[in-house]
Amino acid sequence: LSAAFSPDGKSIVTAGDDQTARLWDAATGAELQQLAGHTDVVSSAAFSPDGKTVVTASRDQTARTWDTATGKELLQLTGHTDAVNTAAYSPDGRSIVTAGADRTARVWDAAAGDAARLLKGHTGWVTSAAYSPDGRAIVTAGQDRTARIWDAATGRVRRLLKGHGDYVNSAAYSPDGSTIVTASQDRTARVWDVAGGTELRQLVGHTGPVYTAAYSPDGSTIVTASGDQTARIWDAD
Repeated sequence: LSAAFSPDGKSIVTAGDDQTARLWDAATGAELQQLAGHTDVVSSAAFSPDGKTVVTASRDQTARTWDTATGKELLQLTGHTDAVNTAAYSPDGRSIVTAGADRTARVWDAAAGDAARLLKGHTGWVTSAAYSPDGRAIVTAGQDRTARIWDAATGRVRRLLKGHGDYVNSAAYSPDGSTIVTASQDRTARVWDVAGGTELRQLVGHTGPVYTAAYSPDGSTIVTASGDQTARIWDAD
């Protein structure tokens, strides 16, 4: 259900509906570790910035952290009252943000596993959550047709990104943190100005739901993936 490279590019972590995440050697394709412990589908998996741990999100209402060297479970992040859809580390690796079907996102201490902040305001599932490049803000996407920008330190909403005509499936920052791209069931992706919260562009062309969108490392292009069986690359400007 998800796949991501380690920061050094040598490993890959995948998340699956077999209730596991797995680590793989990127060069050979050999399985390195099986991260087993969840009791339902594992929806997402992501490396910490130093590559030493992985955080997983599951429909079993937990997120968990794992040692990449040994495959051992380190922490369970418990508090969500429904499926956990995604989990991601902050840029400094000290915090984790999770997005849940209980209509909340939550911030956790990555070392202790303690809940630090509750991001409450969405009126539908929170489908994704991600930190800004500087770690000072978090963007969430929701089934209430909005994305929201939150202050990572206080948990307060900074901006409401409203305009999509259906569920917002994902939201991601540009590398410089000045814009956000969202992907929606309404068959569009949209680019937003972070400072003002205004819509800058609509990326129109898909004939099915757009499930995810992300910037290239240099921020010049955007890639989208859709239920119309295509992925498309767009000029970000």
